[in-house]
Amino acid sequence: MTERFDPAGSAAVVTGGSRGIGLAIAEALLTRGARVVVTGRDPAALDSAVARLGALGTVFAVRADVRNPGEASGAVDTAAERFGGLDVLVNNAGVGIFADVADMPIDDWQRVIDTNLSGVFYCCHAAIPHLRRRGGGWIINISSLAGRNSFVGGAAYCASKAGLNAFSESLMQEVRYDNIRVACIMPGSVATRFAGRGPGGEQSWKIAAADVAETVIGLITFPSRSLPSRVELRPTRPPR
Repeated sequence: MTERFDPAGSAAVVTGGSRGIGLAIAEALLTRGARVVVTGRDPAALDSAVARLGALGTVFAVRADVRNPGEASGAVDTAAERFGGLDVLVNNAGVGIFADVADMPIDDWQRVIDTNLSGVFYCCHAAIPHLRRRGGGWIINISSLAGRNSFVGGAAYCASKAGLNAFSESLMQEVRYDNIRVACIMPGSVATRFAGRGPGGEQSWKIAAADVAETVIGLITFPSRSLPSRVELRPTRPPR
């Protein structure tokens, strides 16, 4: 019989877990019995997330900016220390700043690349030794269809996600024989307040954050003989 990973009792880190997609992922993991550390930069948002998630299971918040290597590794190490190991890392923290190249401040470029790409490297770099000691586990990177579908004003964001896709593919091949499975989820339009955008207008056609979370659960519980390494997730009926 093919084995499946059981989230019950597992230890997970969800970066950017205080709101939006990350919050939904943390909720889905907790509902299935995992213990979860969520990270974020806003203490108030983290407190709110823990208040919401605490009724579902064991959850801790760690204030961390994944652009900072020490804070990224510290969050991962904290989870491993609290839970006695690490089984799942979900790299969800991300920012979107949209402007033409000629108009984009250099600080904004660095913020996007450092969060969406370098931050993932820092977290993975810290997590892999813990996952190896555990005998394996999962790394899920939340990317975007923008990583393959470029658009005007999206040079920084699209480049960061294209880089994340390539990073995920290489990492998957590096650690697969350690029984560490790596997958990249590439959602299209998601109904969140990402990049400071409110929910204004009709949103029912968009992907729900909970749909991305269910994709994460589906991946980590997939039969161990197979590795779905990249998932493209689109709205079923976007506006024409």
